[in-house]
Amino acid sequence: MKAFLLKSFGLDGLSMEDVPDVQPGPGQVLVKMRAWSLNYRDLLVVRGIYAPKLKLPFQILSDGVGEIAAIGAGVTRVKPGDRVAGIFMQDWREGEPSQEKSASALGGAVPGVAAEYVVLDSEGVVPVPQHLSDEEAATLPCAAVTAWHALVTCGHLAAGETILVQGTGGVSIFALQFARMFGARVIATSSSDKKLERVRDLGASDVINYKTTPDWGRMARDLTGLTGVDHIVEVGGAGTLAQSLDAVRIGGRISLIGVLTGGTVNPIPILMKNITVQGIYVGSRVMFEAMNAAISFAGLKPVVDRVFPFSELPQALRHMESGAHFGKIVLKA
Repeated sequence: MKAFLLKSFGLDGLSMEDVPDVQPGPGQVLVKMRAWSLNYRDLLVVRGIYAPKLKLPFQILSDGVGEIAAIGAGVTRVKPGDRVAGIFMQDWREGEPSQEKSASALGGAVPGVAAEYVVLDSEGVVPVPQHLSDEEAATLPCAAVTAWHALVTCGHLAAGETILVQGTGGVSIFALQFARMFGARVIATSSSDKKLERVRDLGASDVINYKTTPDWGRMARDLTGLTGVDHIVEVGGAGTLAQSLDAVRIGGRISLIGVLTGGTVNPIPILMKNITVQGIYVGSRVMFEAMNAAISFAGLKPVVDRVFPFSELPQALRHMESGAHFGKIVLKA
């Protein structure tokens, strides 16, 4: 079968190879992959930034959907023919995260799903919403679960609240969609006026171009009548956190998800405004299942930017690197 292996760090180090066929053991399932989606983490893995001591060659990617082709002894949760996605951390089924659960993250801690067939733990897969295409369903395991964990599981999102999302990548777009699904107001930022028009179409009430308005935190606060926003989905990291601290209300919440920018952080506003800053590292199977139920009930459709053939994985990563995408980049078998 074919698989993409990272043989040396850098996009030129990716190679599609013939690798031995795999078979499920006891408690495992064999999944014939149909579609995959990319996360910024995948680009960091390939560059050697995410896990610089990663043992190469390494099979990348955490997100994908496929059909169960065979099951091992003792498997009862799923059956051949079921369409499933693997959960990001194979051992995080429920409860709180732990070092052991983190060590089971696909495509970073353990080999990922960039292959025609993959073997996963039967407890580490979930059925995906029936109304979604393979390409749409492939976007869920990391970005969607991360946004759900931040806003719903930890944030207890309620109708009438105001959230702020940064940029138009996968997590931010899912956060916007979930917020609107719950009846919350959304303020969105981007450096592109064209992308801001698209987030308006998705339901954002207000938009801010952070290039033309570098003091966007104050503008966001002004848009709330100087109260501040209830919840911020922070994907920038240290370089944008100061503006988020300005934008958030007293007693508000910032979900720290991304580290796209560098810089230093003054912690005083966190103290003085009694802010909760919560690190979010994807989520559990229970969260994934709850999110899928909500997506199915609401008929929500993920935003797919562009679909590449599986054989063009390096080109798809270059498209991500360019920053031109809006929503999720997907690969199809």
